[in-house]
Amino acid sequence: MKSRTILSLTVFLVVAVLLSFVQLKVENPLLILERFIDGGGWVEIFLAATYGGVVAWFMYDPARSARWRQVTWLTFSIVFFSQLLLGVTVSEKFLMTGDLHLPIPMMIMSGPIYRGEFSVMSILFVSTILLSGPAWCSHFCYFGALDGWAAGKKKRRKRLDKIWRLKIPFILTIIAVTILLRVFAVDLLVATLIAIGFGVGGLVVMLLFSRKKGQMVHCLTWCPIGTIVSGAKYVNPIRLTINDSCTSCMLCSAHCKYNALKKEDILAREPASTCTLCGDCVTSCHAGSLQYKLFNLKPAMSRNIYLGITITLHAMTMVLAKI
Repeated sequence: MKSRTILSLTVFLVVAVLLSFVQLKVENPLLILERFIDGGGWVEIFLAATYGGVVAWFMYDPARSARWRQVTWLTFSIVFFSQLLLGVTVSEKFLMTGDLHLPIPMMIMSGPIYRGEFSVMSILFVSTILLSGPAWCSHFCYFGALDGWAAGKKKRRKRLDKIWRLKIPFILTIIAVTILLRVFAVDLLVATLIAIGFGVGGLVVMLLFSRKKGQMVHCLTWCPIGTIVSGAKYVNPIRLTINDSCTSCMLCSAHCKYNALKKEDILAREPASTCTLCGDCVTSCHAGSLQYKLFNLKPAMSRNIYLGITITLHAMTMVLAKI
């Protein structure tokens, strides 16, 4: 109980302090309530910090963490797209700058290449990789939450054996096309229509393939951000390990939507590179064989640190991530 309370209070305080810094130092208000009510940002900070503390309290329990991750991740997506809808239909104050950007993860990569400048979302993305490894793909991505929902409709998951080979050629193609659009100064409207087509294609992949296979096919193959995360996540020292108490019962594999716990991965005692540290497998493992590892710290402490960082970022991006 003591460790659980410490984790919850730490998340509450860190979220409150960091968002207070944003409230005081950023000239143009990033917090939505501050845009409508003078001083409203402080109320939003308290609500976000309380939310983070509550999520940390419940996710501390491994038996509940998978369910809470799925609920909070989907909630994040609903909040994100609701803000977008309100920004388009009600007031531009719900948008980041008043200038609409496409809510497609691919644009986090392609947008800066095409425009020649970074965006707030790009900075948030890089920050999450540095601080919590691949958690972007299991806690923060507004599109990924939809893919997770689609994949969750099928309980028995089918392996993706060869489809992963498309990842690298696909992302290189996207980068090449984006560079060509910039070099030839292709009209913004045309570039936007191409990006919209890509986003619609992603939704089709979710409906046709993620639902059928019970795996997050969109995130694993279609989305270039997922490919970047799979490689870049190793800059963060937190890992998920499989110890020798594992009986190879394969129950964890049935709970993994990221195709990271195939039989060969379990026998090798190491999840595949597509692992996002989501922790759903930890919830499913009755032997306690799946554990978080951070340097030489005990597994419980490593997990608490990971949860603290990730939930803090989740609560902050809940109120800062805007189009």
